[in-house]
Parts: sequence; structure tokens; C-alpha cells
Amino acid sequence: MAKIVGVKFNSFGKVYDFDSGAFVLKCGACVIVETEQGLCFGMVAVPPELRDERLSGRPLKKVFRLANEKDFKQREKNLEKEKSAQAFCIKCINELKLRMNLFVVESSFDGSKLTFFFTAEGRVDFRQLVKMLVNQFGVRIEMRQVGIRNQAKMTGGVGRCGRPICCSLFMNTFEPVSIRMAKDQNLSLNPTKISGLCGRLMCCLTYEYETYRKLKKRFPKIGKIVKTPSGHGRVIRHNVIRDRLTIHMDEGQEIELPLDDIINKQERK
Repeated sequence: MAKIVGVKFNSFGKVYDFDSGAFVLKCGACVIVETEQGLCFGMVAVPPELRDERLSGRPLKKVFRLANEKDFKQREKNLEKEKSAQAFCIKCINELKLRMNLFVVESSFDGSKLTFFFTAEGRVDFRQLVKMLVNQFGVRIEMRQVGIRNQAKMTGGVGRCGRPICCSLFMNTFEPVSIRMAKDQNLSLNPTKISGLCGRLMCCLTYEYETYRKLKKRFPKIGKIVKTPSGHGRVIRHNVIRDRLTIHMDEGQEIELPLDDIINKQERK
């Protein structure tokens, strides 16, 4: 058994497991950890807990040490470098008239590499751009094209619910979202009302979808003729949360009834 701690490298990033060794760590503590790219600056997101290291599938890297004053200064230096690199890269993109949208630049902790994240509708020939960046900064350059949902995750923002968007707050992976999910939850199918900041369908449509599917199995389908205490009518709406449905009666009026009333009538039929 080893003490496993969860570490994030960005406010929007995934939480990675590390062996905390003998270090006593609390949430928010800044640490230097070993990674495949070398030493990295991270923040504790999940406090250490005893766990079988073998469950992760491979040996875990270790927490190298707690961050010191020198590390914080290096971190500040990297942030300044990222800002200047982003401004210079945008200038070069405009000069070269490349059809790409640069939104984030990340520096490795030792400053030996800069990674430029961008979105684009298709493939972009950025060879000349890379040459300009290498000449300017004298470090390794990586250009990484990502999807529009990843851009929202990395830049963050506030959703229509008034809270930070889910993908930047706690989501590690993106689940498939379909318009069917909105339809089954009786939500407006207006794209502007069910789309997130990224322009894609909101990820939160998946949260209650399975619950709605299970609850709706008890309901008669929309358009079905049912018998009510007031006579026969056609089902036109479901209110799954309140266990009620709206019936259009043969006489023309609409009534709302508890689902159990309809079920009982159907059972007696």
C-alpha cells in the first residue's frame, strides 16, 4: 500500500495520481513532481490516502519535493514567458494570414519547451510559424490543435446556470451528447438554449438523462389514447418529475392528471 495524492497542473486540468511518499500534504499545497516530461509544478487537489498502487495499472511517479521560493519565482517567470509568447505568436499568425485561433500557451517548468494550443476548421501548415517562434524564443516548440470543447475546458467561463462550466470545473473526459437527450427531458430544442459556451450541446444534458429514461417507461407514449375519470383523451405532454401528464380530451379541453390515475384506469380496462 502507498499514499496516493491527486495533483493538478492547471486549474482546468485532469487530476493525476502520484506517490506522496513521506510528505504530509494538504489540498492547495504546491509541489514539484516527477513526470515523463521531467519535473513539473503542480497543486494538490486530492489529499493523500492509502491505496494499492497496482490498481493504477502502472508504477506511479513520485512527489519530488514541496515547492520552494525559487520554484515560485520560476513559475512566475514561466507565466510571463507564456504571455509574451502568445502575443508574439498571434502577431505572426496575422502576418502569415493563417486560419487558426491561438488561445493558450504553456511553458514546461524548466522553460525548455513552449506548447501552443489552437483551434482551426481544417489542417494548418504552420511550418513557417514554428521557424519564427524558434528564432524568437530559442526553445522547443510544439503546436497542438484541439477541438472547440477542449478550448472551452482550458479557458473556462460561466455557463447559463451561473456557475463555472462543468468541463473546466470537474470533468476529466467528454461524454457523447445528443439532441435526443434534450428531447427526452422535455427541454427546448432551440440550439441557443441547450448549447454551451463552446457552441456544442451542453454536457449537463447527460447528467439526468438515464433517470428520465427510467421514469418515462411508466408513462403512456405521446399521442396515445387513454381513459381518464372524465372520459377518453390523447396524451400530449409528460411531467416526469411531478409524475403527471397532460391530456387533450375529446371535448377539446386540456387537463393535467397524476400518472397513477391513468395507470389505474388502464389496468381496469
